[in-house]
Amino acid sequence: MDTKPATVNEYMEQISDNRKEALEKLRKTILENLPKGFSEVMSYGMPSYVVPHSVYPAGYHCNSKEPLPFMSFASQKSSITLYHMGIYADKKLLEWFVQEYSKHTKNKLEVGKSCIHFKKPDQIPYTIIAELVTKIQVTDWIRLYESNLKK
Repeated sequence: MDTKPATVNEYMEQISDNRKEALEKLRKTILENLPKGFSEVMSYGMPSYVVPHSVYPAGYHCNSKEPLPFMSFASQKSSITLYHMGIYADKKLLEWFVQEYSKHTKNKLEVGKSCIHFKKPDQIPYTIIAELVTKIQVTDWIRLYESNLKK
């Protein structure tokens, strides 16, 4: 990134050509499948999907000025990374994703607590990501967050 983008569109404009198509498709996949109530914003320097303060006034426990995070994506040095807080907070959802991932690609799954790394932009399994995005509604995320993550 050349300068710190203020909007998601600015972020997308700064993506290198070898990743631009993949990230545009990832964003479109998320937006087309994102349950109502989440908002697309820039948060922590990346496109993010959050529960806005108008829905969850308490905000994020680490910084209540920030809306409650749910998903983000970023073009990083060695990968495209999708962050999905639901797979961190819900063991069953993570197990589902791991099982389904193997049905959609032969690539090795590289997953951390809430992040999924894709080394090659042309090997992102958009179909399973689309389904993952639909798995948690805003009210479900707030309940899960409050019961598992909020400290």
